[in-house]
Amino acid sequence: MRIKSALILLSALALVAAAYVVGAQRAQYDSLAQGQRQLQLMAPELQSVLERFETLPFVLGQQSDLTYALAHPDDPQAIARLNQTLQTIQRQARVGALYLMDRSGLTIGASNWDEPLGFAGKNFRYRPYFKEAIQGRAGRFYGIGTNTGEPGYFIAQPVYRNGSAGGPIAGVITVKISLSEFEHNWRNSDEPILLADRAGVIFLANRPEWRYHSLRPLDPATQAELASTQQYMGKDITPLPHQPGPVATRGVGRLGWELALFPNQSRVVRIGVYWALATALLLVCGFASYWALHQRRRRMEEKVASARELESRIAERTHQLRETNQNLEYKYTKLQETEKMLRSTQNELVQAGKLAMLGQMAAGMTHELNQPLAAIRAFADNARTFLARGQSEQAAGNLSHISDAAARMGAIISQLKGFARKDETITQVDLARAARASAFLLESDFRHRDVSLEINTGDEQVLVAGDTVRIEQVLINLIRNALDAVEGAQTRRVCVSLDRAEGQGIVRIRDTGPGIPDDVAAHLFEPFFTTKPTGKGLGLGLAISSSIVQAMNGQLTARNRDDGGAEFEVRFPLMNEGAQE
Repeated sequence: MRIKSALILLSALALVAAAYVVGAQRAQYDSLAQGQRQLQLMAPELQSVLERFETLPFVLGQQSDLTYALAHPDDPQAIARLNQTLQTIQRQARVGALYLMDRSGLTIGASNWDEPLGFAGKNFRYRPYFKEAIQGRAGRFYGIGTNTGEPGYFIAQPVYRNGSAGGPIAGVITVKISLSEFEHNWRNSDEPILLADRAGVIFLANRPEWRYHSLRPLDPATQAELASTQQYMGKDITPLPHQPGPVATRGVGRLGWELALFPNQSRVVRIGVYWALATALLLVCGFASYWALHQRRRRMEEKVASARELESRIAERTHQLRETNQNLEYKYTKLQETEKMLRSTQNELVQAGKLAMLGQMAAGMTHELNQPLAAIRAFADNARTFLARGQSEQAAGNLSHISDAAARMGAIISQLKGFARKDETITQVDLARAARASAFLLESDFRHRDVSLEINTGDEQVLVAGDTVRIEQVLINLIRNALDAVEGAQTRRVCVSLDRAEGQGIVRIRDTGPGIPDDVAAHLFEPFFTTKPTGKGLGLGLAISSSIVQAMNGQLTARNRDDGGAEFEVRFPLMNEGAQE
């Protein structure tokens, strides 16, 4: 039984292999035929380009500029006229280069005379096309330019001294044609396409790694010829490392060139595999039919046993699903309880946050109202003194200041609603005026403490978008902090300056105090952090000021100055020019 099965298997494999071979051979034949058809279309196009410029050097040899320049090679005007003529014709004909050589092979004029790698002054007597043309025959050659390093097809014709054929030969005119456009077009093909010379050296290919390799090993004589003519200068011509396989070829040109196309072998393999698969499928269908008949009887016998086993498994899985469902219901209940507890905790945290914010605002309002209250007290004392002296006009001025301070207190207290909602009234604020007004409210404190206050805001308006009261609130708090900082300093001075840079209005408040300690700088803008004695501050001034500045898209920073003291910097975005106007 086993021997019979082995024989059947071997026979099936032999049939599949035979089908693959037949299918691959047929696909190979079709591919080569299709490749020949492609070459029939490509070869005439290449031949047309090669023949298009065959007569160009012959016609140029009749030009008087060429014969005159060969007769007078030392005449600069004749050489210049020659170069211009060759350059004009080269551009109109759209060829690579045109150049004229004397009998020694020295180039006396070229279309690329004004380029760094021009041919003028170069000697090409070793080139085969020159040797052919100087003998009175048309010279043709393909090679890499020894001067430019660019490959091309060279066509040369003799130039006769009297301008017509039959006389003495005075020089050789050569046209260089680039064939790189063909190579570029071939790259669109998935199949390898190449052009090789009569020695089998590949010089054009849509596979760059094939270029300047040979289809077969070169004999010593061919290698010596390539070295003497420098046809492929600097290239080590070696055979292709892997032979591509079957090839479709077609001769082209007058130099025995060979245009070759290598059909895609993956298609050949694919067709062979298709044939093998089709044969295998037929065999499998036959074996499957036989096996189905054989298995039908066995399945009938196993049907009862399978049904019983299935019932047992269904019962087991049902039990497992029931337990899993009960476990999921328990977890779902626990999840609902946890969610309820989290919602309750979240509500409590929100309520606690509201209470904390309310306490912070109340403390901040107390801190900020101390400033205008102190100003009212100072102005009231001054007014009483002025009234006692009979200076009613000065007393009226102080009473006006007291009224302004009271109005400011009302404005500050009215901000309590602003802390409770996000929408604020943003208007155009003159930062210079706000700085001067803030400093003015604290002038009496500076006089009482014998501290110098410098105001450098200039006369020009610096307009920013914000809330006037809140900006003055921030500036007053920073100026008062600077006043407290210079309390024990030897030089007691506070400077308020205004500047604009990078589209921002910048208020700088400098003091001559001891500066900001390193351990304090990290916590400077945190709520309830203060270095003042108990009863002198709640630690909310800078925290609230920072929040106010950030709410108006500004920035509040602090640093120690190199010459001593601290500097607080408040930045607000400037309004655009249209808004300022």
